[in-house]
Amino acid sequence: MQAFQFQSTTRLVFGEGSLDRVGEIGAELGFRRTLLCADRGMIACGYVDRASTILASSGIAVFPFHDFDSNPDSVMIERGRAFAEPLAVDSIIGLGGGSSMDTAKGINFVLTNGGRIQDYWGHGKASKPMLPMIAAPTTAGTGSEAQSYALISDADTHVKMACGDPKAAFQAAILDPLLTLTLPATVTATAGFDAISHAVETCVTTRRNPLSLLFSREAWRLLESNYERVLAEPRDVEARGAMLLGAYYAGVAIESSMLGATHACANPLTAHYGTDHGVAIGLLLPHVVRWNSESVNDRYKEVWDGKGSGANTTGAGLAARLQELRTTAGLPRKLEALGIPEKDLPMLAEEAALQWTGKFNPRPFGAAEALEVYKCAY
Repeated sequence: MQAFQFQSTTRLVFGEGSLDRVGEIGAELGFRRTLLCADRGMIACGYVDRASTILASSGIAVFPFHDFDSNPDSVMIERGRAFAEPLAVDSIIGLGGGSSMDTAKGINFVLTNGGRIQDYWGHGKASKPMLPMIAAPTTAGTGSEAQSYALISDADTHVKMACGDPKAAFQAAILDPLLTLTLPATVTATAGFDAISHAVETCVTTRRNPLSLLFSREAWRLLESNYERVLAEPRDVEARGAMLLGAYYAGVAIESSMLGATHACANPLTAHYGTDHGVAIGLLLPHVVRWNSESVNDRYKEVWDGKGSGANTTGAGLAARLQELRTTAGLPRKLEALGIPEKDLPMLAEEAALQWTGKFNPRPFGAAEALEVYKCAY
């Protein structure tokens, strides 16, 4: 059996209304002056005010920071550091989607250890202690709340940097399904498909292991059976909770097993054309599954663990199911439909080959292979 190690330092708090416990949990962790990283949408739906009030009732001073967007980059992280440094904060909270949590982790790196976020590209490069953090995701998507990595783009090169360190893990993750009820339908669709891709990719990577597979399979079970349900019935709290928990489980799997070619091919699309990450993932994932199936069809059968004998448990069957989910969500099917010039595909392939996640794809992945995937998706 494959050797591996696993350690989770994140306390999981799941349940309807669990955001009400953020002050209690923060006080237990010694929070007194906290930086609240929350995207601007959190202001509009009232979550920033609500969280601030709860924290204040526990004697915690709150300093909100919103000056970042859906793809945080090195400039935004430095902006956050400059904002936080004179405030003498002793803790950080990420409230919102994956961008809020990645921003919280990115600011934590440079605030506590100095330098630029580029200095932490890779793993284990923070030599000093980091501030304790709480995550409160409002989307069922990235699973960043379960990971010790921050995904930050270099503002100059647009390359997505994975900056990881065990000290960058959240001390607590609050999963409150009620926070996802205000999501626009498009965000539910794109974030949910991103979570689905995490379950699928982590199940087949070269770094998967017996424990990560448990999380991957349970994530797939929860996400695949509830994705269409939340799209059809957005106020279904039970389905929302299943999606939120599934995204978390997939995030735990990523921490151990990493991702693959789908994310490697998706990142250049976002960098060059501003393509929404979930849109790019939805477009590419079925093609990558079919492409990988030539080498690892048996691994894709494991994704379907627990399905009845009538299910087509091959890679082709999985790709067909993913296309069905994508159609239900109304996500694009072809790169051409996004207005991406066919002449750009070789350039995109060269960049995809340099992406970190491609290293863990179960089928060897380089520029030629990336170009093959792009052509299939065009």
